[in-house]
Amino acid sequence: MRFSLLFWAGFWAFLLDQASKYLVVHWMGLARLRSIDVLPPLLNFRYGENRGINFGLLDNGADLSRWLLIGFSVLVCLIVLTWVMRAQPARWMQLSAGLLVGGALGNVIDRLLYGYVLDFLNMSCCGFNNPFVFNVGDIFIFVGAAGLILFEGRSGARRKKAP
Repeated sequence: MRFSLLFWAGFWAFLLDQASKYLVVHWMGLARLRSIDVLPPLLNFRYGENRGINFGLLDNGADLSRWLLIGFSVLVCLIVLTWVMRAQPARWMQLSAGLLVGGALGNVIDRLLYGYVLDFLNMSCCGFNNPFVFNVGDIFIFVGAAGLILFEGRSGARRKKAP
């Protein structure tokens, strides 16, 4: 039960990522329509197939890069899990690790099923037209990584001060 928060955060992050992709891309037909304006320009759905990493880097379409990215993502998840489980993590650090791992595994499943990561969120504001798309899993990865940075070193057990 010590790491139940980590597990449940990862579970729900993964589930919300996959459910949102299914709902928007398949059920709402974004794969066919290619574009749905929700609250323009703040929130739009734009269909995207990300075969690389952020901003289309490593997007050469080669099957080797797909498997390297899958392996890299799984390796990062294992490293984060090992790191957090060896520490005495506070609740916020467990939550952050779970969000990061759940979001990353959601993108891994996309690469396994489709050969690419499904992206659909596009946000612009204040005269800036953002050409990039992302997904709910990407949000969880970002928030989880930021949380790990912010809450690292704040263990659940109080550290003794040196005399």
